[in-house]
Amino acid sequence: MADLATLQQVLGISFSDLSLLERALVHSSYTNENPGLAPDSNERLEFLGDAVLDLVIAEKLYRDFPQFTEGKMTKLRAALVRQDTLVHMARAISLGDYLYLGRGEEASGGRDKPTNLADALEAVVAAIFLDQGLNTTTDVILRLFNVELVKVISHGTGVDYKSQLQELIQTRQDQVPVYHLVEAVGPDHDRRFTVEVRVDDTVLGKGSGKSKKRAETEAARLALERLSTNFT
Repeated sequence: MADLATLQQVLGISFSDLSLLERALVHSSYTNENPGLAPDSNERLEFLGDAVLDLVIAEKLYRDFPQFTEGKMTKLRAALVRQDTLVHMARAISLGDYLYLGRGEEASGGRDKPTNLADALEAVVAAIFLDQGLNTTTDVILRLFNVELVKVISHGTGVDYKSQLQELIQTRQDQVPVYHLVEAVGPDHDRRFTVEVRVDDTVLGKGSGKSKKRAETEAARLALERLSTNFT
């Protein structure tokens, strides 16, 4: 396990209550194997961090880009808080090195699993929020997301994967992709949805997210990747 002092240095803050940061790094597999050592996983913090991220990014877009419509801001925010972006941010600060994992999760490559990294980053955001308040949390988020924010804004709009996929399928096959909910797991406060996008009986992509909309977007993105690979 890496030294949490290094992670704090990377984040640019010093926790008053270090147990919050520690809890943000605890995967449920670790609590299952070590209930006495770590009674709480990072799942509740992850739930809070997701909301804090949405708020900070939404406020940034609202204040800095008064010319953007509600629809455009929604697309930009979705592009910034999607799993791929969170995973990229988590890897940039080597967050996987700090995770507390159960033996099975460790053996299966859990330190670099996209879901684990994205969830842990959201949990760390929540830990900072609870320990340092919204102003400091905002500073950390905007510093971490600065490059991605500039990249997304420079493109003018967020990427609408579902619309792109529909246009592609209609052009090639004169059909419309259909989204099917495969499963919804977890407690009400931390639900995770898995959705498949299909044409007839062919599954083009499968995505997961904290809402059906996010899961559909991820499924569409993966479908576009697959179709691009197959047809180029």
